[in-house]
Amino acid sequence: MDKKRIEQIIVVEGRDDTAAILQSVDAVTIETHGYGIRPSTWDVIDKAYETAGIIIFTDPDTAGEQIRRRLAERYPNAEHAFLDRSLAEKDGDIGIENASPESIREALAKAHRPVPADQAVLQETGADNAAQQVSEAQRSLPAGTFTRGDLFRWGLDGMPGAARRRQEVGSRLGIGMASSKTFLRRLNHFGISREEVETALRDSQ
Repeated sequence: MDKKRIEQIIVVEGRDDTAAILQSVDAVTIETHGYGIRPSTWDVIDKAYETAGIIIFTDPDTAGEQIRRRLAERYPNAEHAFLDRSLAEKDGDIGIENASPESIREALAKAHRPVPADQAVLQETGADNAAQQVSEAQRSLPAGTFTRGDLFRWGLDGMPGAARRRQEVGSRLGIGMASSKTFLRRLNHFGISREEVETALRDSQ
């Protein structure tokens, strides 16, 4: 079977992650080698971001999320791929290298790009009608704006079994497992639609 070609550069943590990805898809990777990213590595990621674009694909653990946040701050328009923790764990070790090729391909296929920032609206419209324009821009986003109340209504926060349901829905949406606060931020950040969430909820029942 021919491997699917991924045009963007995939940013991962280490060599084992690269090996697992190359077994799954036809792609180029850049390794951060942990949180302390060297200046030369930043230069390579900068170039990739400005040309082919990048997909940030870090391990589904605390260290991986810290690296993801650091990369996201520097590359706000990067795409993000998430792997469910249960699919990346083997003998107590958590990492992309432990996932099956099918799981890796699915995670990359569900990679998300952040929705446009409201600041772009502010720059284009000026201060006089900025509040009105931002409000209109928010209403036009694919996701609308999700609130914590939505998570409560969907059983994804504040009740027994909420964490398990977030894990199931997050896996189907390709945004990973997260606390309710982070889950809500990802729904809005990646422009997930209400229809997508409701479909994932139905499919997870």
